[in-house]
Amino acid sequence: MLRRHPLLAALLLIIPLTVTAMAQQKASKTAPVDKTPAKNVLPFQATETTLKNGLKVIVVPTGFPNLVSLQIPVQTGSRNEVEPGKSGFAHFFEHMMFRGTKEYPPERYQNIMTAAGARQNAYTSDDLTNYHITFAKEDLETMLKVEADRFMNLSYAPEAFKTEARAVLGEYNKNAANPLYKLDEAQRESAYTTHTYKHTVMGFLKDIEDMPNQFDYSRTFFERWYRPENVAVIVAGDVDPKQTVKLVEKYWGVWKPAGTTQKVEIPKEPEPQKPIYAHVAWKTPTLPWVTVAFHGPAFSETEKDYAAMELLMDLYFGETSDLYKKLVEQEQKVDRLMPDNPGNVDPSLISAYARLKSSADAVYVRDAMLKAFAEARTRPVSAKRLEDAKNNKIYGFVRTLDNTDRIASTLARYVHYRRSYDTLNNVYKVIATLTPDDLLSTAQRYFTDKRLVVTTLSHDALPKGIEQAPAVGTLVSAAGEGAELATVVQKSPVPQLNIKLLFTVGSAHDPKGKEGLAALSGTMLAEGGSKALAIDEINKALYPMAGSFSVQVDKEMTTFTGSIHRDNVKPFLDIVLPQLLDPGMRPDDFKRLKDRQLNALTTDLRSNNEEELGKERLQGNIFAGTPYGHPVLGTVAGIQAITLDDVKDHVKKAYTRANLTVGISGDIPDELLPILKRELGTLPAQSGLGALPRFEGRKPKGMEVEIIQKETAATAISFGHPIAVTRSHPDFPALTVMRAWLGEHRSSVSHLYQQIREIRGMNYGDYAYIEAFPRGMYQFFPDPNIARRAQLFEIWLRPVQPQNAHHALRIAHYELEKLIQNGMSPEDFERTREYLMKNVYIMTATQNAQLGYALDSRWYGIPEYTTYMREKLKALTVADVNRAMKEHLSSKDLSMVIITKDAAGLKNALVSDAVSTITYDAEKPKELLEEDKLIGARKLGIPAANVRITPVDQVFAK
Repeated sequence: MLRRHPLLAALLLIIPLTVTAMAQQKASKTAPVDKTPAKNVLPFQATETTLKNGLKVIVVPTGFPNLVSLQIPVQTGSRNEVEPGKSGFAHFFEHMMFRGTKEYPPERYQNIMTAAGARQNAYTSDDLTNYHITFAKEDLETMLKVEADRFMNLSYAPEAFKTEARAVLGEYNKNAANPLYKLDEAQRESAYTTHTYKHTVMGFLKDIEDMPNQFDYSRTFFERWYRPENVAVIVAGDVDPKQTVKLVEKYWGVWKPAGTTQKVEIPKEPEPQKPIYAHVAWKTPTLPWVTVAFHGPAFSETEKDYAAMELLMDLYFGETSDLYKKLVEQEQKVDRLMPDNPGNVDPSLISAYARLKSSADAVYVRDAMLKAFAEARTRPVSAKRLEDAKNNKIYGFVRTLDNTDRIASTLARYVHYRRSYDTLNNVYKVIATLTPDDLLSTAQRYFTDKRLVVTTLSHDALPKGIEQAPAVGTLVSAAGEGAELATVVQKSPVPQLNIKLLFTVGSAHDPKGKEGLAALSGTMLAEGGSKALAIDEINKALYPMAGSFSVQVDKEMTTFTGSIHRDNVKPFLDIVLPQLLDPGMRPDDFKRLKDRQLNALTTDLRSNNEEELGKERLQGNIFAGTPYGHPVLGTVAGIQAITLDDVKDHVKKAYTRANLTVGISGDIPDELLPILKRELGTLPAQSGLGALPRFEGRKPKGMEVEIIQKETAATAISFGHPIAVTRSHPDFPALTVMRAWLGEHRSSVSHLYQQIREIRGMNYGDYAYIEAFPRGMYQFFPDPNIARRAQLFEIWLRPVQPQNAHHALRIAHYELEKLIQNGMSPEDFERTREYLMKNVYIMTATQNAQLGYALDSRWYGIPEYTTYMREKLKALTVADVNRAMKEHLSSKDLSMVIITKDAAGLKNALVSDAVSTITYDAEKPKELLEEDKLIGARKLGIPAANVRITPVDQVFAK
């Protein structure tokens, strides 16, 4: 996983403040850090230690039981790639670090992770590489020992090196399908002349392609940067600080520092001298992007410029800004407007991103964005507006501290700069001192013509004049009481409250010809304002209390989720409940949200995301002719046919007390539940929607294939069939063990991942499912509140090179057939079951997840999920799993969806059952090559009548 900033990290929920590098502590002395609330925003008592070899150790008891998160940030990112032709190695070592050591080769390492029920991964950014694992507390010593070994004794052969290099190239190709990635790539390359920020975290394509030839240099890079004086070990969770420090010193204290290794200087970027413009011509249809950026400051925890920039970008380009209201909500020329202030070690680009609905508006939108920057450097913000922004930062930070993993991962992003727990505390102290004049002077320093970088991306031609921006200085001149409700209440000491309003209505209730009505109705309630307040007024009112109110619509559930600090719950409810009880239903909001939903279907899903497209299409094919037969977003024709009156009618029928369950978690004030009962009691009592008919997925006869013809660099594959097993079925735990062993989502432990990705380096991951998992490419676990009465078994192969698609399909089918016929071994069963026994805690680690799973369990009619699953898993046997697989799974009757460029060629290969082959850059074991020959000659027996080709623009059309 690579990461540069929140935008290109799929808008991950992380605090965007980071920290600059400072001098390291010299003493090997343990001392508590002062955490008194009056001085610091972090409420934990941390212990810091610097070992004699320079390694920094930070131990943070979080107060959450059972779990420990180990984060190991290394002060090495793409910034450290100083030699020409050698970009991408920081990210590459994120991969190679999972190749193991002599003591813990990959298989043994993964077995240890499985036995611990752990979830581990890593990411790389401009300035750091972070390795993180979350596990049960009893495995702390084992994890510290194993991780210390791979940092000190990483071992890999040239063959493994070359295999991983090709996997990295596959990851690049996957990312290159995303317009935002290519936009970022072009922006950096045009903006920088000297500094290593000129290339993305992935590196230059030519360097990635040459990476298999750089084995010797890889050792140089590793030995140069992976040293104890560049590393921090963060241990957070249910831990004893003194014992933990002793364990770290026991296993990490023998690591040798760099000694006399020559210091490597990072090239300094000269001061910019003129405005820059760059453009990306996108080959396939997509919505255009315009970015306006300025060379900005590096982060500092003592100077004001970075902290001021953080608030400036939020105030002028965030969702409460005047520009957002103008471009997104009123004029509706833009459907996304996002600020980015990455906060790198060295000065970096401060950017505002806008996605346009029409290329014709590119110049207009660019100038509107420039005018906002000009306003920031001309007129100071009001003291009240600034105070609201500060409060939003503080409350927004507190709301993230709801589980050990989040606390530890947040710390890692700050600690790595000078390897200090207190960096974040210092940042907020700087924020607290900011004045309107501080923001004004910062804007005047950085928002100048010489520092300007404009970058665009589009498929269609942009208007004349886009390449020549106006001077910034010319744009602004100076100067129902007690109603009974179904409830789920979970009390905890966390002051951040989660409130869920779950209505048993979703896209399965969409009328024929109006597919997408449930999704648009839910969005109109969450983002269309109330009669009293427009949505921009609501956002401004929620801003100082860092409150949020969002909606998730699925097949049979629509869930509104509110998050608010208990101190602000009463004013929060006064603002958000009228959105549901007395909605605004304004025509301009309807048009804006309808356009956005159509773009999400045609651009975000159909045009820009082969991975989710294949999974969604497979669902549609299997459930064709049923209420599940179209995406939650709807169809193109369905969305276009929806009127505002349709939405009003649907809301009246669907949002009733009979359909509602209320969930609340956190340190719940006594008055909260009575308020909710009184206010929500005014909803209509009974549902106006008819009951859904009984239905099940269509079982394929033999192998049925839909090939989606699309201009794409890689080939995505999904296949499966319907199953009768849901969470309430007796065989759900058994199939869960099967699923985890065969293809645990985003886990390198799984069998498919090992066979296709690790051993053969064919793609970025291979997974199996027994429940729907929308948005799977962005997260480890499925969202709660997507419970469904009908499910499918699915195997998802992340995109492979087109020439390998036939072989990849055969490998996955071969492994599935073997598993069904031969069953799991007792050893694999025991290891996977023990993993799941512990992993279930991680699935439900957050307060929001616990509440969501509780609501889902109520819907399915089962006990509390973690207790239920652990009891069922404990009683399970390998015979139960093998019986359930034979009863519920098939390798013969499968529905397949494949997205590729050469659809006709692939169809011919499938129908002719041509022998498939694969070539490797690195030497492979003879046994693997023989297995490839066997697999490549296997007959799938797909008749021509069972294969159809669909142009991508016809998918979800109606």
